[in-house]
Amino acid sequence: MLTASTLPEAPSDPVAGNGLEPSRPALRATSIVAGYGDLPIVHGADVEVGGGQIAAVIGPNGAGKSTLLKALVGAARLMSGQVFLGETDVTGRPLEHLARHGLAYIPQNGDTFDALRVRENLDLGGYLLPRAERARRMEETLSIFPALKPMMKRFAATLSGGERKMLAVARTLMLGASVLLLDEPTAGLSPELTARVLDEQVAALARHGKAVLIVEQKAEAALAISDWAYVLVAGNVAISMPAAELRSRSDIGEVFLGGSLPETKAT
Repeated sequence: MLTASTLPEAPSDPVAGNGLEPSRPALRATSIVAGYGDLPIVHGADVEVGGGQIAAVIGPNGAGKSTLLKALVGAARLMSGQVFLGETDVTGRPLEHLARHGLAYIPQNGDTFDALRVRENLDLGGYLLPRAERARRMEETLSIFPALKPMMKRFAATLSGGERKMLAVARTLMLGASVLLLDEPTAGLSPELTARVLDEQVAALARHGKAVLIVEQKAEAALAISDWAYVLVAGNVAISMPAAELRSRSDIGEVFLGGSLPETKAT
């Protein structure tokens, strides 16, 4: 069984992996212990991401990746630890409060209103805004995802998996989200659609200055677009390092990119 103790040590202080100067984190979570009921799944995890950057949380099945994300927004029990948006402590605040402060959470499923058209989904995302502001925000959102423009009159139910995910993310931008938490955005998608969602949609968010924390089972594809990587093993952050450096490490890369460790390294 692979445990945190079997993995080589790595630097613990994140730096920008895309050539950006290290910046104040847009999202910072420290010493997160989280789970369901009285059972902790995540044990003292620290994660952060800055504006214009993508941080990927990867690891074996059952490591607690989605639980970590859910705990940050109150969808799983946060037993201890702190969550900051910039310098503001938002620990334990409801998702509605977090949304008003620029954080958006896009779950794996149930992220669009299938009976509504694309434009109606976007309008609903900005329903709290005055009409003029909503129109301006929609224009900005469509500048990030121009592929949605010819789909505005289509019902969400008619979109492909990749298009639906794009709509889900775009809807959260209508309230001006600056920090996005994506939980398995490519689940159930083909390799072609996976590449489109990650390479085009998620990468576009970072190019427009958004901070993206993504949980993704397709580790190699996620690392290819990410600046920083967190490897979660048995609820612990076993590795925290630049994504490009992690991809190049043959000693652990095989485990998280679909293979297995040599028998002499596994316990």
